[in-house]
Amino acid sequence: MTELEKEKVVGVLNRILESELAGVVRYTHYSFLVFGFGRIPIVSWLRTQADESLLHAHQAGEWITTLGAYPSLGIGKLLDSHTFDIASILRESLEAETAALALYRELLTLVEGRSVALEEYARQQIQIEELHAGEVDKMLRKPGHAATAQSSPG
Repeated sequence: MTELEKEKVVGVLNRILESELAGVVRYTHYSFLVFGFGRIPIVSWLRTQADESLLHAHQAGEWITTLGAYPSLGIGKLLDSHTFDIASILRESLEAETAALALYRELLTLVEGRSVALEEYARQQIQIEELHAGEVDKMLRKPGHAATAQSSPG
């Protein structure tokens, strides 16, 4: 196995930590902005996403300290269109999931063939983020349309 480029790996893990902490704030904030008949299940879903982001932040932080480094106290970019529109909230969520997915893929590239444990961690997180992005995309689709929201016009 090739030696791990610890500084680069920790750098990506800190960006993951910051991104996941932003997810906690973002999903919690979004949960306050949902109104209408579908409020209860949507709020529940958003708060579950916040809880999961916190778990992911814990995992990234633990990896950082396992590698002997100091976890960031920063927080990632907070997207907010300042609307109460569920579709806008979901589009912002999809954008955030896509960004998180890119970070986990970057981590995988750095650790592949160098650390089995970190490689497995990155792969598991990629799977989770891909599934999340797929669920958000499904929620953005118009009922009765099978095409992905990203490939559908308007």
